[in-house]
Amino acid sequence: MSVPSFASKGKSFFLLIVLVSLINFSVSGQTRSVADFDKDWHFHLGDVSSAENPAMNDDAWRTLDLPHDWSVEGKFSKDNPATPEGGALPGGIGWYRKAFMVPAASKNKKVYIDFDGVYQKSTVWINGHQLGFRPNGYISFRYDLTPYLKFGGKNSIAVKVDNSVQPNSRWYSGSGIYRNVWLVTTDKVAIDHWGTYVTTPKVSSESATVELKTSIRNSSGKPHAITLVTSVYDAAGKMVGGKTSAGVPLKDSLTSVDQEMSVNHPKLWSTTNPYLYKVVTKVIENNNAVDEYTTTLGIRYFNFDADKGFSLNGKTVKILGVCDHHDLGSLGAAINTRALERQLQMLKAMGCNGIRTSHNPPAPELLDLCDKMGFIVMDEAFDCWEWKKAKYDYHLFFKEWHKRDLEDQILRDRNHPSVIIWSIGNEIPQQGDTSALRLAPELAGIVHSLDKTRPITTANDRPDTSNKIIKSGAIDLIGYNYHEFDYGKFHARYPGKKFIATETTSGLETRGHYDMPSDSVRIWPARWDKPFTEGNPDNSVSAYDNVRPAWGSTHEATWKVMKKYDFLSGMFIWTGFDYLGEPTPYSWPSRSSYFGIIDLAGFPKDIYYMYQSEWTNKTVLHILPHWNWEPGKTIDVWAFYNHADEVELFLNGKSMGVKKKEGDDLHIMWRLKFEPGTLKAVSRKNGQVVLTREIHTAGKPAKIELIADRKNIKADGKDLSFITVKILDKDGNLVPNADNRVNFKINGNAFIASVDNGDEVSHDPFKANYRKAFNGLALAIVQSKDKAGNITFTASSKGLQGATVILQTK
Repeated sequence: MSVPSFASKGKSFFLLIVLVSLINFSVSGQTRSVADFDKDWHFHLGDVSSAENPAMNDDAWRTLDLPHDWSVEGKFSKDNPATPEGGALPGGIGWYRKAFMVPAASKNKKVYIDFDGVYQKSTVWINGHQLGFRPNGYISFRYDLTPYLKFGGKNSIAVKVDNSVQPNSRWYSGSGIYRNVWLVTTDKVAIDHWGTYVTTPKVSSESATVELKTSIRNSSGKPHAITLVTSVYDAAGKMVGGKTSAGVPLKDSLTSVDQEMSVNHPKLWSTTNPYLYKVVTKVIENNNAVDEYTTTLGIRYFNFDADKGFSLNGKTVKILGVCDHHDLGSLGAAINTRALERQLQMLKAMGCNGIRTSHNPPAPELLDLCDKMGFIVMDEAFDCWEWKKAKYDYHLFFKEWHKRDLEDQILRDRNHPSVIIWSIGNEIPQQGDTSALRLAPELAGIVHSLDKTRPITTANDRPDTSNKIIKSGAIDLIGYNYHEFDYGKFHARYPGKKFIATETTSGLETRGHYDMPSDSVRIWPARWDKPFTEGNPDNSVSAYDNVRPAWGSTHEATWKVMKKYDFLSGMFIWTGFDYLGEPTPYSWPSRSSYFGIIDLAGFPKDIYYMYQSEWTNKTVLHILPHWNWEPGKTIDVWAFYNHADEVELFLNGKSMGVKKKEGDDLHIMWRLKFEPGTLKAVSRKNGQVVLTREIHTAGKPAKIELIADRKNIKADGKDLSFITVKILDKDGNLVPNADNRVNFKINGNAFIASVDNGDEVSHDPFKANYRKAFNGLALAIVQSKDKAGNITFTASSKGLQGATVILQTK
């Protein structure tokens, strides 16, 4: 498929105003209602005959609120069919049922149920009638309940979720209705599901021309004439643009209406100022609003240039991104907006400005947050096409479902300002086969039929000229997974083409563990296709950024190359956070990854501060490792720093020398003989002290410290407070090897949602009221209930002084 906006050699300009459908629509009168449908479901783990029958008694089933992931509630075992690569947690079949009332007043309305995501192979029934089946565990979908409802009476919805046939994923998938569910009620004449699409052929600092396409569904069975009124509001609520289209005939079931309007002096959306407008679209009939659809709007334009890289609103921006899987650590796959927000806040503080949704359509809440917080998103569709990676993965469903799934993804996500790139596949096994010459253009054609404003890529682990996806000409950006040593040769290999590093690095670290010498790089594993027999007895990995797999690099190695060339538009590091499953370089008893810049509990590893020193304007001085070692042991001390000429290191008041970065160095190092006491680093610029950092040799564990990231949370049954648990000595120093078991108690309108410590090898349950510290730290996640009040959270451990923190829900 030829797309004119991508045709020019070396340059492509993408001008877009973006419109994002929100779940919480503004409701005027009885126009449209979107109700949270997450509460009070009945759940049973295991198959049940005739559970779709409304007459079946489910009183003995467990009552719970969605989102829900039953796998994360299970026990870790190497015998679980998901395997350690899938997180070593159980799958199975689960049933969900919910009884609900629909008011008699809604009899002349349309009532839909929207599922944001169910993993996987879901079948849905309403009042015993089967509505449909969706095999893809990451796609959002809707069913029309209207023909089968008992208006004014009791209704029963049943959902069967089948994640029993495994392995079907190369990482932890979770199981269940793990994203939100919504009950949507509209008039019989209403804006369709994902029914708005907006582009801008012209954007400048003076004005933006907005072209809005609205799809209106007429389910009444008779012709109508309506007026479509669209208004644009700025962040202060001031109307800044609009359009009225009168006398629109609705003769068919679906009518598309085009409107053009302009916004003067628009505030452009960017990664540093993610300004959002609000668009309100009303369907008017006989002077009454029969539908009102409120959406969010971001205005920006961007360009990928073969020589200059990426620019946003005319300014050069290097995409500094990470890849992340969808799990939320100890919370499992169950989506939680606050947990996502916390992750993004930590990444933003590191200087990250990009997210790749590896390797599937994300939760809608992630894109909403990226819109609000200013992240560039690579929205990815598939991990495989017709050829498998895991025995029972999506390749079994690709032929029948890929078109529907990809269309639904694009329709749902195409109006988010954060979404800049579509990825139609990750490391596709067929990239070296001629079948890719057929499939890549087909998939790109599906995307371009629904959105021509963004480039398409694939993440290629074999990005040489034998790659048939690239050879097909279907993709707009050439995506490289790894191969950083080939970046400099890109233009020789692909003259005039545009580059994106779709996946990089794969550095390995265990937070708080250090192996000497630090300047010796370990390749773990040396081969991906052979058993790994090296490593440490406790399945740890050094946190010095000196361990990588055969296909990857250290963090510093790839970033040095990315800095060097302007045409390298950006990178997505594997990964931002550790995730459940894929415990490279090990397997069992490890059950989660070592790839993250931040560990599974959300505690930064040391490499976080290298990126912060390079990617932000924040003044950084970070020294590592801890200072608890055997006397006389040779220890390498590293420092990441910026905004300074040099760093001087002192051990117990004696200077160990002044060091400064030379050439493309990203850290400095001293090699010392350990003696207990105080390690102090001082950074200076022009002879003046910039920052000072100290690490003290810690004594025996003596007390607990609790630090809540937020002491005031919403009493909405969903909000979270993340409580860091520190094991300190009597002087308040973190004890770096502490592994004390800490017991938790909670009083008030909240509960402990999960616990963690970042240990990739721990088999303790996440759903518990205790946790052992790992290298001095643990985490407890407190979730609110739906009543306001004070919450008392207490931590205790044998032989240690306990601690208490008071939270409040409002």
